[in-house]
Amino acid sequence: MLPIFELRLALPMAYFKYGFNIYESFILSVIGNMIPIIFLLYFLSWLEKILSKCIFFKKIFDWIYLRSEKAFSKNYEKWGKIGLIVFVGIPLPMTGAWTGAIASTLFRIKPKEAFWLIFLGVLMAGVIVSTICLMFENLALNWFI
Repeated sequence: MLPIFELRLALPMAYFKYGFNIYESFILSVIGNMIPIIFLLYFLSWLEKILSKCIFFKKIFDWIYLRSEKAFSKNYEKWGKIGLIVFVGIPLPMTGAWTGAIASTLFRIKPKEAFWLIFLGVLMAGVIVSTICLMFENLALNWFI
């Protein structure tokens, strides 16, 4: 559920370290990745309005939004909403569901629609990470753990 690691670390940890099979690892990682996204999509704007009254939190929100917009804007301009799926689905730093939720808020994508786009991206990331775990077990052990 953590913003930096998300499914990219959860799935390999479940599979390699805790002994879950790949299907269990996939399902648990996707669910764990999506739980905070529901809250982010529906409450981020509200939380920002309240906390931004304090200069400290306003600076934090401005920094987060600037990073998210910078990371996602080219994808959005080129691909539209499909870009959100791809952006979330490529398991690299700063491209996960958390950043996708922030980006969807910035680009005014409705929360219900953004949820399904992000969910498809998380599924895509899960398939990629699962494939790496299964095909390149030694590489995955060195890369993720």
